[in-house]
Amino acid sequence: MELGITTFAETYPDPKTGETVGHGARLRQVLDEVVVAEGAGLDVYGVGEHHRPDFAASSPAVVLAAAAGRTDRIRLTPAVVILSSDDPVRVFQEYATLDLVSSGRAELLVGRGSFIESFPLFGYSLSDYDELFSEKLDLLLEIRDNEKVTWSGRFRPPLDGQTIYPRPEQDPLPIWVGVGGSPDSIVRAASRGLPVALAIIGGNPDRFAFFADLHRKTLAESGHDPVRAPLAVHAHGYVADSDDRAADEYYNAYAVAMTQLGRERGWGPMTRAQFDMMRQPEGSLVLGDVGTVAEKILRMKRLLGIDRFMLHISVGTLPHEQVLHAIELLGTEVAPLVRLSNPA
Repeated sequence: MELGITTFAETYPDPKTGETVGHGARLRQVLDEVVVAEGAGLDVYGVGEHHRPDFAASSPAVVLAAAAGRTDRIRLTPAVVILSSDDPVRVFQEYATLDLVSSGRAELLVGRGSFIESFPLFGYSLSDYDELFSEKLDLLLEIRDNEKVTWSGRFRPPLDGQTIYPRPEQDPLPIWVGVGGSPDSIVRAASRGLPVALAIIGGNPDRFAFFADLHRKTLAESGHDPVRAPLAVHAHGYVADSDDRAADEYYNAYAVAMTQLGRERGWGPMTRAQFDMMRQPEGSLVLGDVGTVAEKILRMKRLLGIDRFMLHISVGTLPHEQVLHAIELLGTEVAPLVRLSNPA
């Protein structure tokens, strides 16, 4: 089972000082995190795409290319690329380039996006939210599988026998689909034989068993081998030297971020009672000491049959040293426990 880290290069105010780290400083921290993640033995690091002031990474491919120059083994992926508001030709070229400069370590995780800023920014209508993604995913797969492409659609000019370069070192370039909880999204990915990353950031993870089963069932019904289309989970959390320390260190930063997001979406402010419920064994927060975090990951493995787990630590702004320590614990202590219990 693979383990990794994701980040959106968040720049929320520090809960103690109220200060906000600059985008440049935050991106340099992200590069430090990738190096530590590789040194700790983790398998993959992901950077999300956003177009708003509280996230520093609007171009994950550039950040990951910088990370490629500082690492040798760890796999590098966006988390996610907002394919709906991007050009599949350019997306393929960027990640084929990343694959080449990283000696075959790139992946593509694409999604519709949980924020809307990119749509008006690049001239797309939210009324086409689902149709944009479906059409562009098909074009992306056509480009991945064919050096010369003839294609026409609704949202971009046609391609008429045009060749698209560079070609990646990996053949094929791995493409995953990020899903937040839509059965239609699961079916769309699985019918195309694609692996899926489930974002579990609230509620009881048990409810995602339906989506895991639907993914495997649709793969089989569509003539695809489920073994070739793995399932991953992306979840919020944190690792520290004790359960109490993890909760006390994480809560204030997490509450600042989730309260701000909640204000935009009509939710109430995050409370400590809600937070403590989320970190219970059946909750969505993967937070605690090494043993607690390992057991939560293994519980998701048993429930969902996942092949990869991605921990998103930097939801709010924590001291950089604490984030690096959490990454080290995940790689050097949590990962061996998880892999020992699930050697496959």
